[in-house]
Amino acid sequence: MNELLKHPVHVVDDDASFRRSLVFLLESVGWTAVAHDSAEAFLAACPQQPADAGCLVLDIRMPMMSGLELQRLLVERGWQLPVVFITGHGDVELAVQAMKRGACDFLEKPFKDQALLDAVGAAVRRASADQAQACRREEALALLERLSPREREVARLVALGLPNKLVARELEISEKTVHVHRQHVMEKTATGSAAELARLMLRADPAALD
Repeated sequence: MNELLKHPVHVVDDDASFRRSLVFLLESVGWTAVAHDSAEAFLAACPQQPADAGCLVLDIRMPMMSGLELQRLLVERGWQLPVVFITGHGDVELAVQAMKRGACDFLEKPFKDQALLDAVGAAVRRASADQAQACRREEALALLERLSPREREVARLVALGLPNKLVARELEISEKTVHVHRQHVMEKTATGSAAELARLMLRADPAALD
């Protein structure tokens, strides 16, 4: 948990007293909380997705741009920022819509302090896991980009479990040439078996072996 606390939590709520209480609660257990009094203020402060942000605690109803509109905009921009919505009475249907668009959780006022802390903790863990997965994908892509077009073809067939003889037949090249390409693929991708190569390719693209 201590490792997660380094990721700031952005709180967006137009109610000044409620916003301050949320910030105080988060900071009391060690989170860094960044407060914004509107969706527009958040966008002005963060024109691009903050690299270290943990999650967004967002009021679902606000003047001007609502929380739902902000979520929709961030999704359109491709931001991977988990959202915990704060809802008032009668907003549960809206919150369910937000969940369908990828929100982590929603809390209906009044809620217990621990409920918010639990929701934020879960959201930040999700963000951390997503970031780690993205890093692994980038590393896998970088390794595979070392391959020539022909080596990519050989790599895919090898990863599917085909022996050199069948790879040669599929690509209409000699078995000896397949053997050479296969060695190059293993060296360039730092893999030692077809299974490792398959895992690497699926890490880069889950549909790579379809």
